[in-house]
Amino acid sequence: MSNWYLQNGKESDVVISTRIRLARNLSGFPFENKCDKEAKKQILNKIEEVVPNIGYGLQLLKMKDMNELTKEELIEKHLISPDFANKDDDSRAIIINNEENICIMVNEEDHIRIQVFSEGLEVENLLNLAIELDKKLEKLLNYSYSDKYGYLTACPTNVGTGLRVSTMVHVPALDKTENLGKILRIVNNFGMSVRGVYGEGSDSKGNIYQISNNQTLGLTEEEIAKDVLNITQKVIEQERIARKYLGKTGLELENQLYRAFGLMMYSKMITLDECVDLLSDVKLGTDMGIIKELDDGKIKKLLLYTKPANMQRYYGQTMGKNEENIKRAELVQQIINEK
Repeated sequence: MSNWYLQNGKESDVVISTRIRLARNLSGFPFENKCDKEAKKQILNKIEEVVPNIGYGLQLLKMKDMNELTKEELIEKHLISPDFANKDDDSRAIIINNEENICIMVNEEDHIRIQVFSEGLEVENLLNLAIELDKKLEKLLNYSYSDKYGYLTACPTNVGTGLRVSTMVHVPALDKTENLGKILRIVNNFGMSVRGVYGEGSDSKGNIYQISNNQTLGLTEEEIAKDVLNITQKVIEQERIARKYLGKTGLELENQLYRAFGLMMYSKMITLDECVDLLSDVKLGTDMGIIKELDDGKIKKLLLYTKPANMQRYYGQTMGKNEENIKRAELVQQIINEK
């Protein structure tokens, strides 16, 4: 089975991926930000002991045993946060399967952060998987829980269900028609957060945004998931309307999108930022059926393998910035020309 981020998903012309995250803490221990080193090690040991009983082919990997390249790869795949990777802490770990659609962070902001991922828009099935995992862990570990407030978390905004449902959307047509700001404000007004590509505090790159719920208390998991799904579907609808409008400009749009494709196809050096912007136009052209030379599978490869750490892993060598830009151009053209 191939990794989730290279698979085809529902509504993948607009929705890049879906993530469900559950925040949990162990009873009898302070929250992570108040824990001393000894307490954090005890938490890690307790969790490590139960991993063989969870199933799903999961294995625990300690962050202290990973090199910087591996950590950066995980960040680029959106499996861990930059803060989690970069903090010098021997008690941090991930519990992950081979397909990488399950990645549980240990001793991040909370003791346990269960994460499940899917390509495209896949809220209901992902939620069921997350709840299934959570129930297995709850039988093996004592969670910090209040009858009044629900699951207790380090940040008050996560108290209750501890659930965060996120969809990653690609909305270039809304940007090109100057409707993006209005749509994002509407999303905010419905009680959702709109963040950059790497979550809280990050910028949007390549017209990719993350939509997620704010409220975790006073609603059921199913209600939260339904709200995020409904808002995401509205964004999909508006993006497709904007694409139809753009399509009426004919040769003007075609010229703009093929210029991006031409730069990717024939450049000798491509920086990461340039690649992200060009890919946004090329993906739009492919999804609208204007650019015929690419398909969804190649776009997914380009989105992942042109990122620095994953590219270095692909080539099996470390690179300076100049060489990285040369190799990125070569890799882009290699993927485009794949039969």
